[in-house]
Amino acid sequence: MKASETSLLEFLRKAKQFEIPIYQRTYSWTEEQCRTLWSDILRIGRSGDVGGHFIGSVVYIKDDIYHVSSQSPLLVIDGQQRLTTVMLILEALARHLGPSEPYGDFSAETIRGYYLRNPLAKGERSFKLLLTQTDRKSLIALMQQKPMPRDQSVRIERNFGLFKELIRNLKDDLVPLCKGLEQLMIVDIALERGQDSPQLIFESMNSTGLELTQADLIRNYVLMDREHCQQKELYEQYWRPMEIAFGQRAYSAQFDNFMRHYLTVKTGNIPKFNAVYDAFKKHMRASIVAEREAETLIELVADIHTFSEYYCRMHLGQEQDQELRSVFDDLRELWVDVSYPFLLELY
Repeated sequence: MKASETSLLEFLRKAKQFEIPIYQRTYSWTEEQCRTLWSDILRIGRSGDVGGHFIGSVVYIKDDIYHVSSQSPLLVIDGQQRLTTVMLILEALARHLGPSEPYGDFSAETIRGYYLRNPLAKGERSFKLLLTQTDRKSLIALMQQKPMPRDQSVRIERNFGLFKELIRNLKDDLVPLCKGLEQLMIVDIALERGQDSPQLIFESMNSTGLELTQADLIRNYVLMDREHCQQKELYEQYWRPMEIAFGQRAYSAQFDNFMRHYLTVKTGNIPKFNAVYDAFKKHMRASIVAEREAETLIELVADIHTFSEYYCRMHLGQEQDQELRSVFDDLRELWVDVSYPFLLELY
């Protein structure tokens, strides 16, 4: 592991591209986190303090150790939320500025050319940041100043709208915002594959921002250390369909509950709400057969996917049988979640 302190804007400027791996959660910052970062940026920009403002770390991994001056893409395992949010601010600022330069190199052209795009690259390689699935299409649409896709990312759309409004409210007083962005500092942490354990580091990170859910930790535990082809198979065939079935809002709100009920069925023990991840790790270790590791892992994830369909039918109103749906609606109205492990097994 190698770590160095650097300016966030310099980090963005020198890096060719950031990629968020498929095992990471989607962009999840709410208005609260966005307003906190915004306030910090304006405060440091107005204070005249040239010492900089630390906003956390960006941790990434590649096959060999390197720093951001390398031309290879960075596989980000921590820092996605901050990177995405700052890019939303920068795009909103670029649209507001146009050709004007209120401070230093801050104009629409320089912001996009330095921090948001790779001007000479083609296709997806022209974007500094590639998110996952629905988030990816939404962020690319913003960077291209195009309409949002039909299945847009709710968080990206709302937070971008928030920053446009906040910048508009500043009117012509944009210098503090530019100065504040210029003074944001991060710790650039490069990991070496085979030497550092991304999973252990990921679990122990105490990043600023939104706390990881138990489901986030479970998804990362299942996918993070797998070969790329196996990651892709597990995610595209089983995990991504679960995310779609739950929907953006219900996935973050309900998946932890589903996993708790699922583990109750499979282990016979009811995990505590804050210990679902630990219970899953024990269940997964017990379920994986070393001689058939890849095959038994697929069997486990496929089983989770199957039970998630049952849960969505019962709890999210996706049951097609009208008689069953009526009963499930009654149970949901009565808040009798305690029956779900039994119903999942019965189903």
